[in-house]
Amino acid sequence: MSDAALELKGLHRRFHQAGGTLHVLRGAELRLMPGECVALIGPSGAGKSTLLHCAGLLEKPDEGAVLLGGRDCAAMDEGARTKARLSDIGFVYQFHHLLPEFTALENVMMPQLVAGKSKVQAAARAKELLARVGLSAREDHRPARLSGGEQQRVAIVRAVANGPRVLLADEPTGNLDPRTAEGVFAELLNLVRTTGLAALVATHNPELADRMDRKLILRDGLLAAP
Repeated sequence: MSDAALELKGLHRRFHQAGGTLHVLRGAELRLMPGECVALIGPSGAGKSTLLHCAGLLEKPDEGAVLLGGRDCAAMDEGARTKARLSDIGFVYQFHHLLPEFTALENVMMPQLVAGKSKVQAAARAKELLARVGLSAREDHRPARLSGGEQQRVAIVRAVANGPRVLLADEPTGNLDPRTAEGVFAELLNLVRTTGLAALVATHNPELADRMDRKLILRDGLLAAP
């Protein structure tokens, strides 16, 4: 069994278009360890989101392996992939994607209920996580009553509610002003450090990238140190 939380081996991803084939990933390789926060950088259109989608089992690579805790998930059927996503992977996007009709507490409970936890268990875990990011006083507020930074904090703790191995974040502070972005990123980094999560964070913010353990640039379909 591998000690890595996530490994990508020889990932290829192609998109067939009217004008030909777009070869986005050309053998990308990654080894992500528990407790490690890695910045994924590169120009717009380089394929960062495609890489995250393959790593998060939302897309199947055309070739290569996606290993979560040593298990190759790339070749699993859709039911097994869905189960692996629910238990082993957390996602944070540029926009929070909170459910507007539910409170912050209920939003953090939701993935836990889907995973089979009782309402009592899910509520206790949600309260604990919201307290970690300073939102205990806001747990009964719906997203419309939360600031942008508060909404993204809720999205982050919702992503880790089921105790995943890996957190994948696609421009998680991209919609926030610099000061708010700094605070949200600090909370994300603290969660990684205190829970042993492995995090891969796509960002265009060089200051945030510099604060992570290392940086990888996606260029010509391959990952390398910048």
